[in-house]
Amino acid sequence: MQYLISILIGYILGSIPTAFLIMKKKGIDITAAGSGNVGAMNTYEVSKSKLTGFIVFAVDFLKGLLSVLILKWIYPNEFIFPSIAILFAVLSHCFNPWINFKGGRGLATAAGGTIILFPYLLLSWVMIWIISYLYKKDILLSNILATPLSLFIILGKPELAFKYVFPQPKSIEAMILFSIAGLVIIFIKHIEPLKEIIQTYKSKGLTK
Repeated sequence: MQYLISILIGYILGSIPTAFLIMKKKGIDITAAGSGNVGAMNTYEVSKSKLTGFIVFAVDFLKGLLSVLILKWIYPNEFIFPSIAILFAVLSHCFNPWINFKGGRGLATAAGGTIILFPYLLLSWVMIWIISYLYKKDILLSNILATPLSLFIILGKPELAFKYVFPQPKSIEAMILFSIAGLVIIFIKHIEPLKEIIQTYKSKGLTK
């Protein structure tokens, strides 16, 4: 029953289509505008409004944050239940059941949950993202690189990462499994942008 409660809370919160609802009020179908991504970045690019983009980011962040906070309140000192909740929140955000399983890329929602559940993972991701962005000035490429590389940081020193999981899981393996599952969902949503980036680099190489 605890597992079902965790899944339902995370999935329902994550499935709130923030960008879709906000842009619908402006008469825009975000799933068919810009990149079609139902997230803060595409909202900003389509609306040309930093405030609108920030509001989408903030609400999506809160979806992840609340998923973890509610489960930590219901089941104190348990890692498994809030971890399940945030994974399903990210899953339903990325593949939203209310808008034909379209969605965002899951970064804001994942950040909202991991900032209190596993800040070490979030910090690792952000550090890699910043380094990549300073070098390439490409947001999507930075997202793509930070996602698998942050997992390598966790795998490189799992004992260190384990100290910064709140509450601590029963084993390092549980922490690693959680990290892999979350990052895989996010990476899947970045496959299409990755293909576009590769194609762009190929085109540049051919034109030189």
